[in-house]
Amino acid sequence: MTGYVEYEGDVYRPPSEARSVIIQATIGCSHNRCTFCCMYRNKRFRVRELAAVERDLVNAASLYPGAKRLFLADGNALVADGDFLVAVLKKARAVFPTLERVAIYAGPQDILDKGLTELRQLAQVGLDMVYLGLESGSDTVLKMVAKGATAEQMIQAGLLVKEAGMLLSVMVILGLGGKEFSAEHARETARVLSVIDPPYAAALTLLLDERAPLYRQVQQGRFQPLSPMASLAELRAMIAGLEVTNCVFRSNHASNYLPVRGTLPEDKPALLQAIDTVLARQDPDLLRPEGWRAF
Repeated sequence: MTGYVEYEGDVYRPPSEARSVIIQATIGCSHNRCTFCCMYRNKRFRVRELAAVERDLVNAASLYPGAKRLFLADGNALVADGDFLVAVLKKARAVFPTLERVAIYAGPQDILDKGLTELRQLAQVGLDMVYLGLESGSDTVLKMVAKGATAEQMIQAGLLVKEAGMLLSVMVILGLGGKEFSAEHARETARVLSVIDPPYAAALTLLLDERAPLYRQVQQGRFQPLSPMASLAELRAMIAGLEVTNCVFRSNHASNYLPVRGTLPEDKPALLQAIDTVLARQDPDLLRPEGWRAF
């Protein structure tokens, strides 16, 4: 059907892709075991037929002529076969000649499995940006939430994307270690981010859906979530520990209690001061209301 783009299930994308054309290259998430996440629990993972993706690209081009950004969904579309992704990227560039950026979600193992040669090939045919969910730099926390990768693997994956010539945006989750591992989570996440030194980094805040396994752990008393102010203190510790060279840092996702944004390292003092002001006042009215937070 001309002018119709298929999409299965709910749409999830990074905040910076709000104005992008979104096309599903894959359905769901091939890992789909992270205890904090329920975004793809109702989807059976699969790579879509190339013809269907190409048809969606053509129809999207008729709906959004002049589009400048394209995001390839779902949860970790980089897991798809390299030849498939090359074909998708070539088609995208052909039907959207005005594209300035094509981006994709990737898991750490997807990146490591592709390797430098294949990543460079994808960059050459038009993949500009990769979003990597680091979540935490703590091996303890990564294992606890069943992320399926170690901190060292996260570092290797991030560095590979940069070496391949693509932009890298790394996402972390405040509060993911709970009260017990908050200090370790902040310290080790700052360490890993500093080693990767990404051009973009974003901090989201843990927000649990009752379908997520971690929600049941909270109900059972096995996981103690952070209070809003404790989450903000964790953000402060994380930013204070960051040693990056030129990183646009954001915590302005809908899940965050306090939106802050700056370029590090030059804006670090201002960001810390903004957080310190709120922490000193301990006034919940300065934070996003709980009911306004969203995935």
